[in-house]
Amino acid sequence: MTSSSKLRVAVLFGGRSAEHEISLLSARFVVESLDRNKYEPVLIGIDKSGRWLLQEEASLLAQSRDPRLVQLNSAQPAALLSPYPTGDENGLQRIDRTSSAPLAVDVIFPVLHGPMGEDGTIQGLLELSGLPYVGAGVLGSAVGMDKDVMKRLLLQAGLPVLPYQTLRRNEWQAAPERALSRLLQLGFPQFVKPANLGSSVGVSRAKSEAELTPALEHAFEFDDKLVIEAGLDHPREVECAVLGGDFPRASVPGEITIDHPDGYYSYAAKYVDGSGVHSKIPADLTPAQIEAVQGLALATFATLECDGLARVDLFLDANHAFYVNEINTLPGFTAVSMFPKLWQASGVSAPELMTILIDDALARATRKRARRSSV
Repeated sequence: MTSSSKLRVAVLFGGRSAEHEISLLSARFVVESLDRNKYEPVLIGIDKSGRWLLQEEASLLAQSRDPRLVQLNSAQPAALLSPYPTGDENGLQRIDRTSSAPLAVDVIFPVLHGPMGEDGTIQGLLELSGLPYVGAGVLGSAVGMDKDVMKRLLLQAGLPVLPYQTLRRNEWQAAPERALSRLLQLGFPQFVKPANLGSSVGVSRAKSEAELTPALEHAFEFDDKLVIEAGLDHPREVECAVLGGDFPRASVPGEITIDHPDGYYSYAAKYVDGSGVHSKIPADLTPAQIEAVQGLALATFATLECDGLARVDLFLDANHAFYVNEINTLPGFTAVSMFPKLWQASGVSAPELMTILIDDALARATRKRARRSSV
């Protein structure tokens, strides 16, 4: 711990992915929710070129909640993280024209979504640095980010997922007709997704063969690998949050209903035209269905080697069958995000939620330090 009686929590946000702006909104919620009797936040924004910049709390909190309007202050001094433990100073260095004095922190709270933040890359750096950090480790982050690998592991574990196909850019460019022939076997509608993004960035719903090629081309703007999923007719979208390390627990389930021109839970529906999305917490489910959702959420969490937190999204079809759609290992913390809402409905306030996540990060780091590093 630093010399202060409060733990210094470095909130790390922004990032190089297409979810950069959503990360800023999530960071705002985290900073607002920290118990100031226990924690002192240190704000570090990563800009789209990858620079780490110290940020001012007042500036972040004063920004719009519209993702189209938020941005980092690029005039702030830079920060660097040593790729090895550096003792009491913990490795975060403030770099500006007049000083390179260490900036000591006790724990990192990553609020990064998408590639270069949620996919194990930042987690690997944090492991090298020796700093405690909130959330899944390298493996859980990596497999949770890649929708293709995630679904393969879920299928291997016997968990229910909808039929899907994987398409790589080189396959598409070399033999587009063969690729389309394979995808048509899924029927329509289809959901075309970049394999390694969230927040519905790059996602399209193709209702016919004519709409499929434009959807594929759009998704390839964001990733070299796509996941194309068979769509259900009017499924119910159910979400469940998971919290904890060695003994994780599941929240009450919630449900998302869509009344938006896009017709599905798109980026615009989530973050721009919020009036088209409605959440019902708790979801209108029977006790048996609630138990099934929570069981699937915890099984998904365990199968994908997650830790700390996650949100598991599921579909419920007309025959009352559940399907795991995906996991989010660093779910959104925006004002409209389901993860904090689900825990609020489960009796865990936002400040308590932050404390549980930080305590879990510190406990995990303590266990790691106790491991033998020589024979």
